Amino acid sequence: MKLTVVGCSGSFPSADSACSSYLVEADGFRLLLDMGNGALGELQRHIGLYDLDAIFLSHLHADHCIDMCAYFVARYYRHEGGRCAPIPVYGPEGTEQRLTTAYADTPSASSMSEVFDFHTVKPASFDIGPFSVRTEKMCHPVEAYAIRIEHAGKSLTYSGDTGPCSALDELAAGTDFFLCEAAFTHGKENIPDLHLNGREAGESARQAGAGRLLLTHIPPWTDPQANLADARAVYEGPTALAAPGATYEI
Repeated sequence: MKLTVVGCSGSFPSADSACSSYLVEADGFRLLLDMGNGALGELQRHIGLYDLDAIFLSHLHADHCIDMCAYFVARYYRHEGGRCAPIPVYGPEGTEQRLTTAYADTPSASSMSEVFDFHTVKPASFDIGPFSVRTEKMCHPVEAYAIRIEHAGKSLTYSGDTGPCSALDELAAGTDFFLCEAAFTHGKENIPDLHLNGREAGESARQAGAGRLLLTHIPPWTDPQANLADARAVYEGPTALAAPGATYEI
């Protein structure tokens, strides 16, 4: 598998990065994990606008899904070549309604489903293209899911947004690559069931026995180097900060 960080800023785009969006590729299949603010523009640095094969939305906060409204425009109103066929979109219950409401002026109540083939995510195991995936519900104010993706004997686990929870540790158990949020700063924010800090992300990686940890979803007001140091203090495996445009072979 190949992972490309399209955007990794938390809460809102930074001067250097769009919000959460990660491209996973294998066997010519392209799966996008989240499409937050600014992600659609950045995505076009890596692949063509119509080259995606499926989209997974971890939850329906704007910094993880709002550019789906712009992508609707690109797919629905495409004149050259005609309207795009529906692309599979996996998201929490109510995803279609949330995106329709956010767009606010779709031609009809069912227009989103004309270009997006919506599938409701629950805790489950299923396939997306060549990938075997498993999803688990996380601890967040809205319904939110982490996803484990396996292909050719390798695994990638993406936390989405979550506070500390055993479900994440179990989902990431033995994973080769752990893409984990670290929005909070250890010793500063302490809001239950919202986000992880760098130390908690490191502890989750250690508990899971993950092979590698990549910290992401760090907001512009948070010092990423502090979070990186906090993660490294409790997790001995390779640990780094996500950066837009970075690629990894898994």
